[in-house]
Amino acid sequence: MLDRFMHMFEIVANEGHGSIWMVLFIGFIFGAIIQYARVDKFEKIAGFAMLEDMTVPKMLFFAIGLASIGLYFMNQMGWSHYHIKPIMLAGLIVGGILFGIAMAIFGKCPGTGPISVAEGRIDVLVGAIGGIFGGLFFTWAYPWLKPLMGPDFGQLTLPQLFEGNESLVVLIYGIALVVIAFLIPNIEYLDPEDREERADI
Repeated sequence: MLDRFMHMFEIVANEGHGSIWMVLFIGFIFGAIIQYARVDKFEKIAGFAMLEDMTVPKMLFFAIGLASIGLYFMNQMGWSHYHIKPIMLAGLIVGGILFGIAMAIFGKCPGTGPISVAEGRIDVLVGAIGGIFGGLFFTWAYPWLKPLMGPDFGQLTLPQLFEGNESLVVLIYGIALVVIAFLIPNIEYLDPEDREERADI
């Protein structure tokens, strides 16, 4: 297990993502956007789970749509590369269910969790530690869990299904998600702290 864990760092170190300072800078920008949109708050994610706040889905649809177009064409120009994982349906379904349950209970996701830890949220720190141990357990148990994940359908992508029209498909997909983001109604749950801030403005 330790060998696989260290191999993960070796892969990342040798991929040429740029200097550590550039990576840190991008991380700070990402954190600032998350904080500005306030989607690191429990109320935002829990509100989305109860369909009382649409901030999270609006941001997700917009970000995924824009990033899909940007990453695809950056990859085509050789400025980036993908790490496509194989489709193993049983593992994806079980993992998706567990992820959704945990996200609804915890009110955080892997992107907003570290930001909340940086803000000093002890409850999120406890959850993050649990996530680390969960990841270590999965790494250790992977040889036994892999047969339970179902058949391997290979590294499939949406553009592969439309051979000869890959760029057009990516553009349509990305633009459609951005349009959906703007069509989602502006429903926002305001807790007492939010109301006080709005009143002060």
